[in-house]
Amino acid sequence: MFLLLPFLILIPVITAAADYPPAPPGEVIDDYFGTAVPDPYRWLENVDSEQTMEWIEGQNRVWSEFLDNIPVRDSIRTRLEELYDYERLSMPAKMGERYFYFLNDGLQEHSVLYTAWSMDEEPSVLIDPNSFMNDRLSLTGCRITDDGNLMAWSVSESGSDWKTVYFMDINTGEALEDTLTWLKGRVTWDNNNTGVYYSVYDVPEAGQEYTQQNRNIRVMYHRLGTQQEQDSLIYYRPDKPNWKIGAKLTEDGNYLMIQVYDVDISSRNAMFYIDMTSPERNVVELLDEFNASYSLIGNIGDEFYFLTNLDAPYMRVIKIDLEAPERENWVEIIPETEEVLKTASILNNSRTIVLKYSWEGREKIYLCDMHGNLQSEVALPGEGTIRGFGGYQSDTETYYTFSSFLHPGEVYRYDFQTGESTLLWRPDIDADISQYLEKQVFYESFDGTQVPMFIIYHEGTELDGSNPVLLEGYGGFGISMRSFFRSSLLPWLEMGGIYALPCLRGGEEYGEEWHLAGIMENRPVVFKDFIAAAEYLIEEGYTSTEKLAISGSSNGGTLVAAALNMRPDLFGAAYPAMGVMDLMRFHLFTIGWSWVSEYGDPEDPDDVEFLLDYSPYHNIQEGIEYPPVLIFTADHDDRVVPGHSFKYGARLQAAQGGDAPILMSIISRAGHGGAVGLSEALDKTADRYAFFWQVLEM
Repeated sequence: MFLLLPFLILIPVITAAADYPPAPPGEVIDDYFGTAVPDPYRWLENVDSEQTMEWIEGQNRVWSEFLDNIPVRDSIRTRLEELYDYERLSMPAKMGERYFYFLNDGLQEHSVLYTAWSMDEEPSVLIDPNSFMNDRLSLTGCRITDDGNLMAWSVSESGSDWKTVYFMDINTGEALEDTLTWLKGRVTWDNNNTGVYYSVYDVPEAGQEYTQQNRNIRVMYHRLGTQQEQDSLIYYRPDKPNWKIGAKLTEDGNYLMIQVYDVDISSRNAMFYIDMTSPERNVVELLDEFNASYSLIGNIGDEFYFLTNLDAPYMRVIKIDLEAPERENWVEIIPETEEVLKTASILNNSRTIVLKYSWEGREKIYLCDMHGNLQSEVALPGEGTIRGFGGYQSDTETYYTFSSFLHPGEVYRYDFQTGESTLLWRPDIDADISQYLEKQVFYESFDGTQVPMFIIYHEGTELDGSNPVLLEGYGGFGISMRSFFRSSLLPWLEMGGIYALPCLRGGEEYGEEWHLAGIMENRPVVFKDFIAAAEYLIEEGYTSTEKLAISGSSNGGTLVAAALNMRPDLFGAAYPAMGVMDLMRFHLFTIGWSWVSEYGDPEDPDDVEFLLDYSPYHNIQEGIEYPPVLIFTADHDDRVVPGHSFKYGARLQAAQGGDAPILMSIISRAGHGGAVGLSEALDKTADRYAFFWQVLEM
């Protein structure tokens, strides 16, 4: 077990810092349909102003002084490095006759992209991000042609969502002259490997790269050997600036599928297509009602298979014949069941549909024929999370990973002909994981709803209320919480901590209805589910208020801040990271406008009332005794702009009525992930655990 030795060192008294940097409140007052709403820290939205930069420097100075007085921080950081010092292999993908995969030898800042003619031979390096001249660059993805000969690969700087795409001849390893800039989506190769399709927003104005709204998306085509300025416009709807549009070719190359999301309609989309064999190449609006979620699984000629929640909250598979696309002609291939169908893919020479089902955070894999008849269930190593089972429809083998909280991720090859899985790689981790228990409980929320929650702890733990607990949550955007392995969790367990992760409403653990139960005016339901989880952990003896820490990132940061506003007396510490804190202005920056269907619309008088009721920034109360809080963000976050956390932090510091510190950690030259490279990620984790160790008096 990880032993923290410096317990004899005198722990400094935890009091509110007297030297927070000056944050003079302004006199900005907005009028929302007759309701006056003060915004005293509006000036902090200007991240690049001299006043804001001085404030950031001051906040980081206060945090550094606090961190320097925590005796165990360095030992936590050292332990994290030990736990990550093992070889990590991604799922391989076979393109043409080559295999491609990422490999990290342990403590490399970035995983390296390799290729090999077989999984048994020594691979060759394709791209090593660790050799980039600029250490703030990250490899964010790659798209390889079906024959494995060409590759488009993208990088981002300082963790930004903006990408630059480059091209390579894999046979020679030489870079092509083509470059695409200012992308936020993926590229897809055409059928002849002579160019790519991609989606692009308006190029931001100078100085507004990380804040300007991203609208007016267009589908473009780039032919290799030409300049980006010469690219062809494929699809654009100037009358629909709020549409999000992506395009991808079907595997046979005959159809360019155009998937469209209207941000005003949550979790529903349209599907259009262009027949690439037709001289006219007109856009056909196949599914245009925005009445459900539709995802193309694949096609066999003119017969298209879709995964959809139309009339099926738990999802089903349907087939649409383009020769008779009317709804009365649709064929149901896989009916809805009592578990949520998360993904489906067509493999094995177009003879098998692979189905991944999930229920309460556990996943299963079933194989069916093309008529929906069950063939078999794939035997898995246990209960946990599966990623993979993708590939080409012609593939007779596929790859997947399996993991759970206490089962490190393993990579397997599945052979459709034998029906057997073969282990390709198992990690060798410097920890005895067998001494911990993974438990799933169900607790009652405020309205009687039963909510599942994972709890991980040492097998010898006594439930006497004295244990430090880290309660994390997300609860939004239809994202399900699952049991998956993280090396970064082990130091917390080794320190004697308990980890808890509830499956809050707003996710999709129980299908779309579970998601819709936590959006818009129902968003406070998510916060109450989270509060009920905390109350359960206290009532059942796992912890006490003084030992209970809450943490969440992005939408989870919003959750933590809102729950803290509602019940500041319930928690011993809080870590809201990169949260959407100002629900009245989130839509004015970068991609924030696309979250309107999740949170509500500040420009709709019907939504303003409930937005003001739960917006974290607007519901901080003067004179309340808040527990210790560490607010984390990054100055180059162009997804949830840092102004959210800046304004929230300044207001919380000013409002604090107790002695507990309200601290801010603001990392520079990083994006929404909060780190560029492994070292920064481990630093961030060590800082968070050290903060909890200190304020929870572990």
